[in-house]
Amino acid sequence: MTQPQQQHRPEIHFVPDSGILDAPAGIVRDGDTWHLFHQYRPEPGQPARWGHTFSEETPFAWLDCDDVLAPVGGELSLRAGSVAEGQDALNLYFTSVTSVGTSVRLARYTDYADECVVSDDPTALDPDVVRFGEAVGAHTDFDRFRSPSVVPDWAKEDREEGHDGWLMLALTGDADAPVPVILESPNGESWSLLGKLSFNGDPGFNEGEVPATSPIPPVVSPRLVRLRDEVDGEIYDVLFVTLERAGRDVSGYIVGRLDGTEFTVAKGFQRVDFGHDFSRPRNTNTTTGTIAQECRYDRAVILGLLNGNGRGDDASKHPTWEAEGWANSLSLPRAVTLQGGVLYQTPAQGLPDAVKLSDYAQSWTGVLEVPENSSVTVTLLDGSGDPAAVIRHTGDEISLDRSMSKAFDHYFKDSAPAVAPLAEGDSDTLTIIQDGASVEVFVDGGLVAMSSRVYFEGGCSAIEVNTEGEAVIEQSWNRKGSKRS
Repeated sequence: MTQPQQQHRPEIHFVPDSGILDAPAGIVRDGDTWHLFHQYRPEPGQPARWGHTFSEETPFAWLDCDDVLAPVGGELSLRAGSVAEGQDALNLYFTSVTSVGTSVRLARYTDYADECVVSDDPTALDPDVVRFGEAVGAHTDFDRFRSPSVVPDWAKEDREEGHDGWLMLALTGDADAPVPVILESPNGESWSLLGKLSFNGDPGFNEGEVPATSPIPPVVSPRLVRLRDEVDGEIYDVLFVTLERAGRDVSGYIVGRLDGTEFTVAKGFQRVDFGHDFSRPRNTNTTTGTIAQECRYDRAVILGLLNGNGRGDDASKHPTWEAEGWANSLSLPRAVTLQGGVLYQTPAQGLPDAVKLSDYAQSWTGVLEVPENSSVTVTLLDGSGDPAAVIRHTGDEISLDRSMSKAFDHYFKDSAPAVAPLAEGDSDTLTIIQDGASVEVFVDGGLVAMSSRVYFEGGCSAIEVNTEGEAVIEQSWNRKGSKRS
């Protein structure tokens, strides 16, 4: 393998050309074009702003555009939010941070379907994006509105009747005791507060974790997705939340039904990803006509930030920042389906071709038979041929161990193996995607996902697969980028 010039930079995962990626802000699919908006900082000490990138046909070949939003006036920073279709424009809902607090503001992006231009000036803003004003500010009982998630509202109580108007889920109050609220709008521009989100049933958080003033633990970036369960045929709301536990981000989801401000729980909190680094999942909205009405709830697309260190992370200490001038990437976009109240996740369509068209990305997929007391072990080797990460499938458990990577001794303290249980009786399949410093694992048809950063000294030179006991690899596929030997 010829060593890449930037050994840690992924090719099919989104990462900014330079700067520190803080979070995905919003993603919209318009026909065959994917528009991704992201919160990032050009330098560690600079305020966050919103960037824009797009990819045609598949969400793996991102091209940069001019930024769409930057702090103005007394703003200290701009944080993530949501993007949805508006009247002849895309509506950008973002969190404005000032010295007196936070508020949700609206900008409109017209002519977004035209080819974007990248200016020579890296601070230039797209002239087709115009601020519209404050969408949600302080109310009598709530303040510090932030982290808006905007989705279409239901037209009637019968969900098969489709949509009319918009819903917003947002956080308010102190960061240590956030209060989620629900708002509604007929047009996506003027919003009315419905009230505080409440749960009917046990949401499944840890005992003692929920503050008395809030229905949920300290969270960042709650999001809503609608899916039809393939088992009972009903349409459910899937509430994604990222919890802050002991300085680490833990992302999961609750399945139920949102009526007004009450969320009736059908199945409590479950992890969405069991790796070290998947955080702050975002939903994908679509423009009119992109998806056929009869297929609208069959599947959704989500993606997340690959950094599980939480708000206390110092991105300037990442190996990628010190060596290559960037920090953090996003996960691969994932197609998610709902089966019996459980999410199944697989990479979005087009990944095999994206790997082949890359220079150095690679993937391995196997159909396995793993009886009791047997295992399949996949080892990712660095440029010197030494193990940098080990994935082990034992039939009833999957683990990802990156502790042998030298970077985690020097930079991070979260090198303990990530472990997830596997369901008894499910088909044994394993897919591993390695792309720069990003490693993603999908197990048993997407029942379990694991995402972790692994820093390969000299690049990832090979993927080795071994069996123990009576384990058998019935079929396997290995795909590689064009510059791999």
